[in-house]
Amino acid sequence: MNQSVFRLTLPILFGYLPLGMAFGVLFTTQLDYPWWAAPAMGILIYAGAGQILAVSLLAAQAGLLEVFIAMFVLNARHLFYGLSLLGQFHGAGWRKAYLIFGLTDETYSLLTSRARSAERHHEQAVDFRITLFNQCYWVAGCALGALLGANVAFNSTGIEFALVALFIVLTIEQFKAIGDAFPVFAGAAAAALAILFLPQAHQLIGAIVVVTLVLLVQYRKLRDTPDAEGAGHG
Repeated sequence: MNQSVFRLTLPILFGYLPLGMAFGVLFTTQLDYPWWAAPAMGILIYAGAGQILAVSLLAAQAGLLEVFIAMFVLNARHLFYGLSLLGQFHGAGWRKAYLIFGLTDETYSLLTSRARSAERHHEQAVDFRITLFNQCYWVAGCALGALLGANVAFNSTGIEFALVALFIVLTIEQFKAIGDAFPVFAGAAAAALAILFLPQAHQLIGAIVVVTLVLLVQYRKLRDTPDAEGAGHG
């Protein structure tokens, strides 16, 4: 079974190792923490983009409240991942909590797209191994990168662009999925306003608040538009 799970997760291995190494290098070169704290973060937090974002924020002397809010907003989608799989995880026993904890974008995609048999307990065991294998890949990448950054002297300038590149890809994928450029322009405008009018320590929170309010207003407007049109036709 483990051999088949390894085959299923092989593409994730090739993605998690280099990105985890980038995080580990950033962690040890930009923060004054021991190298082992990087894989420990991968075990306890396990949020790829969130971990890289946390390093960037901490290196920029951001407060813990800003780090918390930024990571919560970034990873809030995982709440819906867990909710959508509650039926699939029903009856998983002690595995259930870890299955929900370990839901990353890639793991969710694999769990929801792979072929499944009618044997629920067997499939839940496979889901558990897939989730565990994926986290092991990420933690291994974090550890390798942290050891590399702590013991090999090299210029790591520019490696933090891995986070920028990741968010660019995520933005493009979201735009392709929803086909609406408004959230992209709203986010860019909110960031520009925060940079212009807020001190650096509060720019991130300010931009998040502004774009959240704008998107909520747009959502309410779009939700009410069909009712208005229906009333006009009546």
